[in-house]
Amino acid sequence: MAKVNVSLPQGTRDFGAEVVRKRNYIFSTIKSVFEVYGFEPLETPAMENLDTLMGKYGEEGDKLIFKILNNGEYLNGLRPEDFFGIALGSLKNIPTTEEVYLSTEDFKKKYSRITNHVSSRALKYDLTIPFARYVAMNHHQLTMPFKRYQVQPVWRADRPQKGRYREFYQCDADVVGSKSLLNEVELTNIYATVFSKLGVSVDIKINSRKILAALAEICGGADKMVDITIAIDKLDKIGIEKVKEELAQRGLNTEQISIIENYLNITGSNEEKLAAIKQLLSSNETGAKGIEEIETVYRQSGISNLQFDFTLARGLNYYTGVIFEVKANNVQMGSIGGGGRYDDLTGLFGVPNIPGVGISFGVDRIYDVMEELQLFPASVHTGTKILFFNLGDAESKKAFELMQALRSKGVAAELYHENSKFDKQFKYAEKKQIPFIVIIGTKELESSSCNVKELATGQQETCNFDDLLKKFIS
Repeated sequence: MAKVNVSLPQGTRDFGAEVVRKRNYIFSTIKSVFEVYGFEPLETPAMENLDTLMGKYGEEGDKLIFKILNNGEYLNGLRPEDFFGIALGSLKNIPTTEEVYLSTEDFKKKYSRITNHVSSRALKYDLTIPFARYVAMNHHQLTMPFKRYQVQPVWRADRPQKGRYREFYQCDADVVGSKSLLNEVELTNIYATVFSKLGVSVDIKINSRKILAALAEICGGADKMVDITIAIDKLDKIGIEKVKEELAQRGLNTEQISIIENYLNITGSNEEKLAAIKQLLSSNETGAKGIEEIETVYRQSGISNLQFDFTLARGLNYYTGVIFEVKANNVQMGSIGGGGRYDDLTGLFGVPNIPGVGISFGVDRIYDVMEELQLFPASVHTGTKILFFNLGDAESKKAFELMQALRSKGVAAELYHENSKFDKQFKYAEKKQIPFIVIIGTKELESSSCNVKELATGQQETCNFDDLLKKFIS
């Protein structure tokens, strides 16, 4: 038999028991806070129609959407000339050494035609657009404002690196059907509460797309908004000089770039930043509204680690108001949370005037942060609590009876699968980090007793069967 090269797709991972328990700890912590704030669970399919996703994430985001090949005879209807610059029938008069070239524009047109023909679905890029699609399809049946949370995997054709994967989980909480800034205040507090419970020290950063829109307006017009936000969103990765170069490449002149540089250089305390941004943009109506909104959230939330960050852009086109991003302290990692206001996202699906705002938790990055900083509690690692040794048919029969009694009360217990040497059964318990072993041999069976040993301390005691149950069933 030929050797099979077994591997995983790049950017994906398997999760063993220890990792799954840690991830579930994060999930359960986040979900518990969502529930306390009145959010309801929702799930949507792994795939969406391609036209549901395309054009919703901006120029950079659309490139990262994983398209799914259509099933069946998906090549029917395509002609040879769709793949080549000329019809195959005319190739007979061309020497075999001659190459046929397509212009970049012609290639893009042909690539687009082929892609649209062979792929009509895609894996979801995030949870927000599928949620907007769900609301658009079901808005007549929903109680508004509708508060939902969602915990599911998403996929992005990104370059894998530390903290960045092609398949990863998101935990989202969104409110639709309300323009009240109380929603932003509550979402900010959800961030603060979750990370406090997880023991992760973070900075919660806040800005407004209205402030960025105002910056675009004083730099030549609203049409500059996308160019400016795409460039600014890369500031942490490429630095101010490269951002300026990209802005120049996108058609901004020296004076406009200088205004943006002054904007990006706003520093100091929250109060100092607020004063500086008011001086720069408060004469602009859009800017004044954005400043008022972030100041309201800042004053009402009462969160000490909430920071104004005017370099925050969130490169997704659907955001319209307050935007958030969360960064972990004491570790080198990208954002571990983000979100913002989107006042007409369902309008993309023909249902206008349903405002919304939401946040997302990057569970995979949160896991990496907690692992690096050793923040997981010891209780997370525990699976099976008791291992009953298997020392013969009669002995194992009694052990099984006691084990089932413990299990019925929620105590995780196992019986070793066969009658083996003590050493082998001990090693099994140690490898699985099972804290207690119970030994019932011939003498113990006759006296209705057992030996209980705690592996961490080496302490051992003998007790009868009734006392065994009392010991572990509180």
